[in-house]
Amino acid sequence: MQADTASPTREDERLDETRLSAYLAEQVPEFQGRLEVEQFHGGHANLTYALTMGGSEFVLRRPPLGPVAPRSHDMRREFKGLSALAPVYPHSPRAIHLCEDEDVIGAVFFLMERRRGYVIRNAWPESLSDDPALRRQVSESLIDALADLHSVDATLPGLAELGKPEGFVERQVSGWFGRWEKAKTREIPAMEELGAWLRERIPDSGQVAVLHNDFKLDNAMYDLQDPGRLVAVFDWDMVTVGDPLVDLGTLLGYWPDPGDTIPRGSGQAVSQLPGFLDRAALADRYAERTGFDLGNLAFYETFALFKTAVVIEQIYVRWVRGQTKDDRFKPMGALVPLLAQAAQQVSARP
Repeated sequence: MQADTASPTREDERLDETRLSAYLAEQVPEFQGRLEVEQFHGGHANLTYALTMGGSEFVLRRPPLGPVAPRSHDMRREFKGLSALAPVYPHSPRAIHLCEDEDVIGAVFFLMERRRGYVIRNAWPESLSDDPALRRQVSESLIDALADLHSVDATLPGLAELGKPEGFVERQVSGWFGRWEKAKTREIPAMEELGAWLRERIPDSGQVAVLHNDFKLDNAMYDLQDPGRLVAVFDWDMVTVGDPLVDLGTLLGYWPDPGDTIPRGSGQAVSQLPGFLDRAALADRYAERTGFDLGNLAFYETFALFKTAVVIEQIYVRWVRGQTKDDRFKPMGALVPLLAQAAQQVSARP
């Protein structure tokens, strides 16, 4: 089985290892010795590094280089959320240390435990057998992990302070449309139309839960020895408290079904392989485990696709402005109008 491994750091994303090593030796006493740094290259936004120091392993998370959207890539929020979730949600890695001194590496960062496993990204891993039954287990454990998160008591200390449930969806829609206005590199009429459609149809939901807020397959890690078992969920920088169906809509918005011709997310199509649950089956299993009413699910899925289009535009504009030299970002601009088209199709459902 091929683990999700780190490799040498991209040149323009290197850390000041001398300064970081000195800081860690002083502030985190359990980490002593020679510091070795590698980078996980799978993500498209926050930067994640594998650190080894004195025989101890841990992970460093920091925001991307250059200016970032307000209240996004929030390392303080991620650290606080992981600290509160650790006792009640086993899939969240343990937070270790938060550094708010931006002089150390140029940004706020935090450390968390390193978990071992494999991550499914744009293709089914070659090291896994072509097994529809395994793919079903993978998708079942993913939706079950989401349902389990939404069963956590959102009033617990440390969690309740992460968000304000009242008016949550309205603020989300307004906020993400504002982000679109700030990030857009060209006019896309469908995005303006979707923003108006969403604002006119804000649901009145009384359901409150802890939200991951970017829940998707490639933010999950699976066990190397038991490859259908989920062992971790990552990227908690947008964790909050609000309407749980926003999380379900996000997952469905990233999840292409067999026969879909318009890409979702960043083009990930692995869920179209035989064995994966389709969107309807995911929703049914979630509803069975949570008891939530999914009658207005089209709104949440439309919003998810709209939001993903904004996220991709935010990533793409960093490449347009020269804030990153990572050429993976260059073709992302073409995905945004396609995602808007997919959102319009979902919004037209009866």
